[in-house]
Amino acid sequence: MNVNLYGCQGKWVMVDCGITFADLNYPGIDVILPDLAFIEERIDDLLGIVLTHGHEDHIGALPYLAEDLGVPLFATPFTAGLIRGKLEEERIADRVKLHVIEPGKGFDLGPFGFQFVPMSHSIPEANALLIDTPVGRVFHTGDWKLDAAPLIGSPATAEQLTAIGDDGVDVLVCDSTNVFNAEASGSEGEVRLGLAQAVAKARGRVVVTTFASNAARVATLGEVAKETGRKLCVTGRSLDRIIRVAKACGYLKHFPETIDADTAMRLPRDKVLIVATGGQGEARAALARIAEGTHPIALDAGDTVIFSSKQIPGNEVAIGRIQNTLAGRGVEMVTERQAHVHVSGHPGRPELAAMYGWIKPDLLLPVHGEMRHMMEHARFGLSQGIPQALVQKDGDVVRLLPGAAEKIGHVQVGRLVLDGDVILPADGTTINERRKVSLHGQISVAVAVGRDGRLKGEPEVRLQGVPVEEDRPPFTAEAVAAAAEAARGGGRDRDKLREGIRLAVRRVATRWTGKKPIVDVLLIEV
Repeated sequence: MNVNLYGCQGKWVMVDCGITFADLNYPGIDVILPDLAFIEERIDDLLGIVLTHGHEDHIGALPYLAEDLGVPLFATPFTAGLIRGKLEEERIADRVKLHVIEPGKGFDLGPFGFQFVPMSHSIPEANALLIDTPVGRVFHTGDWKLDAAPLIGSPATAEQLTAIGDDGVDVLVCDSTNVFNAEASGSEGEVRLGLAQAVAKARGRVVVTTFASNAARVATLGEVAKETGRKLCVTGRSLDRIIRVAKACGYLKHFPETIDADTAMRLPRDKVLIVATGGQGEARAALARIAEGTHPIALDAGDTVIFSSKQIPGNEVAIGRIQNTLAGRGVEMVTERQAHVHVSGHPGRPELAAMYGWIKPDLLLPVHGEMRHMMEHARFGLSQGIPQALVQKDGDVVRLLPGAAEKIGHVQVGRLVLDGDVILPADGTTINERRKVSLHGQISVAVAVGRDGRLKGEPEVRLQGVPVEEDRPPFTAEAVAAAAEAARGGGRDRDKLREGIRLAVRRVATRWTGKKPIVDVLLIEV
C-alpha cells in the first residue's frame, strides 16, 4: 500500500497510491486504502501523483481517491493503460487528468524535476524516478531487480545508471524486499527453460498460475506452449486485461493465438496449456474455481498445476487449501521448490550492492518490506560504504536535504477500508462492531411496553452466532424470561429500561457460553 510524499518549497508530490488486501482482522473487507488525511489538509499544495509501475500496491487506490485529490497523474504508457481501465470502470476517466510520459523521459512539477528511469521488475515499464530539486537529487528505485534477459522492455544499463550516479545523487530510496537473499534474483529468460521442462514432463492437461501482471511470464508461457506443442488458453479477467494493454503498448508481438475454455476441453489432454489467475489462493480467481470444479476448465488425476509465482506471506492457508483440494483429486503440482519455474522481481544482496556502486548515494533510505527488512537493508548499505542510512516508519517526516538527514516530526497515518461501495475508517465504528459480532455473536430483543413503561405480552429474542447450537430453545426461553423480568419494573426512563433489559439478557448469555454477545434491545410502545 505504497504512498510516498516528497515536499519542497511548500509544495508536495505524491509517488504511487496503492492498496493492500484485507485479512481476517477486517471481516467482510477485501481492499484496504491509505488514509491521506495529511495531504488532504494541504491539498492546494499537492501538484500531482507520479506512478512508478502498475502493480496494485502502487496504483490500486487511484479509482477511489484520485478524483477527490483533483491533481493530474503521470505514468508511462503501460501503467497509464492499466490506470485508464480502472478509472473507466469507476466512470471517472473524464474527470481525472492522466499524462502519459514515455519511458526514459522527464517532466517538471513546480520545484521538482522527474525523470522515469526504466528498470526490470515483474511487470512491464517498472520505473525508478530521478527526482531533481533545488537542494539535491533523489533516486527513488520503486520495485526493481537486475535482469540480463528481461524478455519485455529495455531496462537502464549499468552504464546509464553509472552516469546518473556520476552526476551526483544525494539520496537513494531503495527496495528492501529481498535484502535477506544472498543471491541475485535471476533472469526471466532462465525461467523459460525450467517451465518448458516442467510442461514437457507433464502427461495430461497443464495449468500454470502466475501473477497476472507479469506480462513477461505470460510471454514466456506463450513460447513454452509453442515449444511443447500445446495450444494456449488464458483464463482470468485480470490476465485478459494485462494482455490487452500490453499488446496496445507494443508488447507481446509474437504471442500465440489463444483458445477459449470450451475449445481447450475438447482437445487431447496433452495438447493444451492453460494460464490461470489465482496462485495466491484468491477464492474467486480461476484456479480456486478449477480446484472446486465450478470452472469450465476441469482437471483430473494425472493433470498438472505449476505455481509459477512466489507464495506471498499471509497467503499460506489460502494456497494450501487449494493445493489440498487439487491433491485430493490426484492432480500433480510443481512449485518453485521442485523446479526453476519462478524468479523474484526484487533485488537480492548482489543487486543491491551493484546499485550502490552505480548510484553512489550519500544517504540510503530503505523502503518496502517489513521493519526487519529495512533495518537489515540499512546495515547492509552501511557495510557497502554508503556514508549514512536512515530507517523511517509510516508517518515519519524526514528532512532529506540540505545537510544531514534527520526525522523532524511524525504525522497521523492510517487505513481506510472499502466496504461495498463505501469508504470507512479501518478502525471506526462499523468495523469494530463487525469484529465484536464476529467474535461474540449478536442477540436482538424486542419488548412491547405500555405508555407507563410496563411490559405488554412476551419479549421476542433472536440470536446469531451465539454458541448454543442444540440448546438454543432452552437458552432462548431463559433469555426471554430474563428480559421479561427486567421489563416488569417498568418506568418512564426508556434508556434506563433498555439498558436493564440488555444487561439481563447478556448475563444469561455469559452464564451459558462464557461470551458477551452484542445485545440490541428494541422497545415498542403500544
